[in-house]
Amino acid sequence: MKVALLLIFFLLKLPNQVAVNGNGIEPWLNAPAPAPTPTPWPEQFHALLYMNSTSTHLQITNLWYDWPKGRNVNILQKQLGMMLYDIEWNNGTSFYYTFGEGAQCQTMDFGVGIPRPDFLDGAHYLGQVVTDGFLCNLWEKVDFIWYYEDVVTKRPVRWDFYDGISTHVMTFEIGAVLPDSIVQAPAYCFTEVVNGNDLSET
Repeated sequence: MKVALLLIFFLLKLPNQVAVNGNGIEPWLNAPAPAPTPTPWPEQFHALLYMNSTSTHLQITNLWYDWPKGRNVNILQKQLGMMLYDIEWNNGTSFYYTFGEGAQCQTMDFGVGIPRPDFLDGAHYLGQVVTDGFLCNLWEKVDFIWYYEDVVTKRPVRWDFYDGISTHVMTFEIGAVLPDSIVQAPAYCFTEVVNGNDLSET
């Protein structure tokens, strides 16, 4: 009985940061938890984005990400301006075009495809912050993108680029797919040449 009481007394005197196991006394409470990792993007989703660029231009973007079909579609409504279609393909080709009067198209080859669902692998974890009213985990990757993910839902809330463009996620629909007919570049993308007019920056 006395031995048992002495053992209980000894255990009560142990510091909070140690525990007793079969191998002796080891630290555990103060051991750092592993850093969280970003949730990969769904292979198909639709997101409504509010974007603020460094040029003070605002825009609303409908982003349709479709990894199985190898395309990333951005339909951008510029503030008090035109609607621009930005169709990016996994072969590195992008089409920028408008419809209606004065319709234009520009084709560019970036040499790289669309982001992979796991494009944030290897990102550096910066901790938790509150942005847009949500508690988020924050990561940074190669000083290019800062990515905010809701701690509870694991959905993206915001991402910022190195050039100051800030993107805020308004809606996020997993599994939504854009019909193929909408992403077909118009015929004038293949018959006309646009000189000195970068539609992606308009």
